[in-house]
Amino acid sequence: MSTTRELVARLRRQLGADAPLGKPPALELVDAPPARVFPGGRERRSGSSAEAARHTTALLGIGHVGTRYATDVVLQFQAELAVARSAVAATLPEGWPAEHGLLALKSRVTGQREFLLRPDLGRRLDEASLQLLQSQARHDVDVQPILADGLSAVACMGSGLTLLEEFTRALEARGLTVGTPLCARFARVWLEDEIGQTVRARVAAILLGERPGLGTGDGLSAYLVHDPRVGRTDGDRNMLSNIHARGTPPAEAAAQLALLAAAMIGQGTSGVGLDLAPLRAELGDAAARRPRAPQPRVRLVELPR
Repeated sequence: MSTTRELVARLRRQLGADAPLGKPPALELVDAPPARVFPGGRERRSGSSAEAARHTTALLGIGHVGTRYATDVVLQFQAELAVARSAVAATLPEGWPAEHGLLALKSRVTGQREFLLRPDLGRRLDEASLQLLQSQARHDVDVQPILADGLSAVACMGSGLTLLEEFTRALEARGLTVGTPLCARFARVWLEDEIGQTVRARVAAILLGERPGLGTGDGLSAYLVHDPRVGRTDGDRNMLSNIHARGTPPAEAAAQLALLAAAMIGQGTSGVGLDLAPLRAELGDAAARRPRAPQPRVRLVELPR
C-alpha cells in the first residue's frame, strides 16, 4: 500500500469508520403518486386533483411511468406546444384590414421578430398611421374599438371580426357612439392609449389576439380604458380574456364588454377604480369571485387503446 493510502486509512480509523462512505441516512417515506388524471380523458381520477382538473384546461396530476411522463401526455404536450408556437409566428397580412373594410394602422414595429423583441415599439403608431388616423377616423366618440393582431394573428383573423361586429352592435344598442372600425398590425395593448387620445374617445377598447396557451392559439383578449392617453398603466384598464369558442363566446363577450364601457362612462373611471358591484348580475362569472365553470380540454392526439 502506498504511503498516501496508508495515511488515509489511518485517518479513517481515527475517525471511527474504515468504510469510504458512512452509513447512508434513512430515506423518508413518500406518498404514492396520484392516479393519472387527464381532463376529458378516460383515465382514473382520484382526490383533489380530479376536482381541480374540472375547473381548468391545465394538465393536473398526470402521474408518471417509471421516471418519465406517459406517452400520451408527452405527445399531447408536444402537439399543444406546436399550436402555440404557430400562433405566435403567424403574421397579419398587410392587406387584410382593407379587405374587410377596416382602417389599416400599424405600430412602429417593422417585422415579426422585432415585434416579439421590442414590445415598446408596438405601443405607438408609426407616423403614416398617425396621420391616417387623424384625417380619416371619426373623432369625439364614446367608444373606439380597435381590432389588432397582438400575439395571435390567427385569433384576429378568426373570431376577431365577429367580436368587433358584435361589440359594435352591443354598444349602439346602449345608445353609445362608436368610432371608425380600425385594425392595427404589430399591436400591443397600450397602443389603444395613443389611438383613443388621437380621436378623443371617452373609452378605447382593443380586441387582440392573446398570448397563446397550450392548445389555445385562437384566443382573444379585450382591454378597455377610460379617458385613453399615452402614459396610462395596466391599473387603469379592465380586461376580459379567453374569448373563443371553448371559453367565452364572442357574442357573450361583446355584451359584457359593452356593459363595462357604459359603466366606465357612467362612473368616469376604469381599472381598479371601477366599481363592478352593480354589474355582477349582468356580468355573471366575469364579476364573480369563484372558480370558473368546468371547461373541456380538447385532445389533439389519441392513442389506440
